[in-house]
Amino acid sequence: MKKILLFFLLLSSTLFAQKKVKVDLSNPNATIYTHLYFLQDDSYQPSKSAQTIYGYSGKEAEEIAIKLKKILDGKGLKIDFSKVPTDKMYADTSGFKIGYKYVLFPSQMPDIYVEKIGGSWYYSPETTSKINDIYISVFPWYTEKLQQIIPEFGHRSFLKIELWQFFGILILGLLSLVLFYILRKIVYLILRRIQYLLVHKTNDKINLSIRKLTRPVVLLLLIWFIKSLLPSLMLHLEVNTFIFLALNIMTTVFWIYVFLKLVQVIMIIYGDYAESTHGKLDDQLVPIVDNFLTGVVIIGGFLKLLTLFGVDPVTVIAGASIGGIAIALASQDTVKNFIGTIMIFIDKPFHIGDWIEAGSFAGTVEKVGFRSTRLRAADTSIFQIPNSGLSEMVVNNKGLRAYRRYQTNLGIRYDTPPELIDAFIIGIRKIIALDSSTRNDAFNVEFIGFGDFSLLILLNVYFTKLDWDSEQASKHKLHMEILKLAKELGVEFAFPSTTLMIEQFPDKKAITMPYDIDKEKTQKIIDSIK
Repeated sequence: MKKILLFFLLLSSTLFAQKKVKVDLSNPNATIYTHLYFLQDDSYQPSKSAQTIYGYSGKEAEEIAIKLKKILDGKGLKIDFSKVPTDKMYADTSGFKIGYKYVLFPSQMPDIYVEKIGGSWYYSPETTSKINDIYISVFPWYTEKLQQIIPEFGHRSFLKIELWQFFGILILGLLSLVLFYILRKIVYLILRRIQYLLVHKTNDKINLSIRKLTRPVVLLLLIWFIKSLLPSLMLHLEVNTFIFLALNIMTTVFWIYVFLKLVQVIMIIYGDYAESTHGKLDDQLVPIVDNFLTGVVIIGGFLKLLTLFGVDPVTVIAGASIGGIAIALASQDTVKNFIGTIMIFIDKPFHIGDWIEAGSFAGTVEKVGFRSTRLRAADTSIFQIPNSGLSEMVVNNKGLRAYRRYQTNLGIRYDTPPELIDAFIIGIRKIIALDSSTRNDAFNVEFIGFGDFSLLILLNVYFTKLDWDSEQASKHKLHMEILKLAKELGVEFAFPSTTLMIEQFPDKKAITMPYDIDKEKTQKIIDSIK
C-alpha cells in the first residue's frame, strides 16, 4: 500500500513539474503574464521576468521589470488577462500610430505597453526609457527612505496591510481632514471671483449655488491628494485596487455633482437674463435647457462609471445608437416634433403670451414643450398643436403688432342732411384725436358710400394698447362717445327696413324726420367734445 501511495506521489510531482510556467514571449498575453508571474512571492525569479525587457540584460533588466510591477501595484492596476490579446499578430488600431503593440492601461498609463519586435513581444523601448520618470511620478522621493526606517514590528500584517501602513493611512486621513477645512474657504473665494469675472453679476441664489459647489470641488482636490500619496504606502495590489476603485467612483460621483451644480449656476444666470428680455419664450427655454444639460451630465457620468467596471462605453453608445435608430423609426412623429421644437426656439416666431393665428387655430401661447405647443383660445379651450406641424404653418403673430387695428362701418339713415353728416364725421375725428388709447396720427373717418338701407361711414382706428382686454375697453369707450355725439346732433342709425312711398292720395304727405341743421348749434356740440 505504501508503495502504491509513493508511486502516485511521484507521478503527481512529475506532472506538476511538467506544468511549470516557462518564459513565453509569443504574444501580448504571454509576455505580460511572464513578467508578472515570475515576480510573485511563490514564483519569484526576476531573471526570467527580466527577459520581457528589450535592450537590457542582467541586474539592469531585473530592476526595470521590478519597477514596472511596483508601478502597476502602486496605482492599483490589476490586469484582467481574459481581455489581453493572445494573437501573435495583434495590431493596435486605436491610436494614430498603428502597429503591433498593446497598451495595458490606455487611460491611466498610456506609456506602458508591449510591442512586437522581431518574432517576440517585449515591453517597448519607449516604456523602458521612461521607466525611471514614471516611477518617480508614482512614488514620492521619501518612499525608499520610509521603507528603510520602519522597524521590524512595523511589518506585521493584518488583512494584507502592515502596521506601518495602517498608521500611514491614519495620518493621510487626518491631513485630508485639516486640508478640507482650509481649502473650503479658499476655493469658495476663488469660485466667486471667477464667477464675477465671467458674468459681472452676483446675487443670493448664485452665492448659495457656489457655496454648494465648493464642497465637491474641495473633495476632488483631496482625492487627488490621496491618490498621489497612496502609492508611497506600498499597499498590496488587492488592497490598492479596491481603494483606487472606490476613489475613482467617488471622483466620478463628485464630478457629476460639480457639473450639476455648474448647470444650476448657469441656469440661474440665464434665468435672470431671460427675465430681463422682452420676449417670454426665453423663460420657457430655461427649464428645457436645464433638463437637457442635466441629462447630458447624468448620461456622461453613467458612461464614465461603466468604464471603472471594465465596460467599454463605445460598446454602450453603439448599442444605444442602434436602439435609438429603432426607436426613431418607430416614433418618427416624436422626432419630427422635437426637431420642430428646436426650430421654434431658434426662429422664435412667437413668445409666451402672444396671440397667434396658425392655420385654423387661434389663441394665446401658454407653453412650448418638447412635443407640442399649447394655445388658449378665446373661449378658454386648449389647443395642443404638434410642433412639427406648427413649424411648417404660416403663423400670424398678433402679439408682435405695433397697434391693434379696428375697422367698422357706421350706417345712418338715408334722410340725414349732408350738413349733419359732415358735423358727425368731424365730431368722430375729434373724439379719436383726443383719445389716449388710439393712434391720433393715423385714422380714417369718411363717408364711403351708399348701402342697401343706410349711408355708410368708414371708421378705421388703431389702438395703442395691445392686450385683448384693453382693446375691448377702448372699443367700449369709443362707441359710447360716438353714440353720445349722434344723440346730441340728432343723427339716427339705420336698420334694415322697407319704406312704401304713397304720393297720389289726397292730403297725404311723405314722412320726414325733424332734423336740426343749425350751424351754430352743431359747431357748439363739436367744440364741447373733450
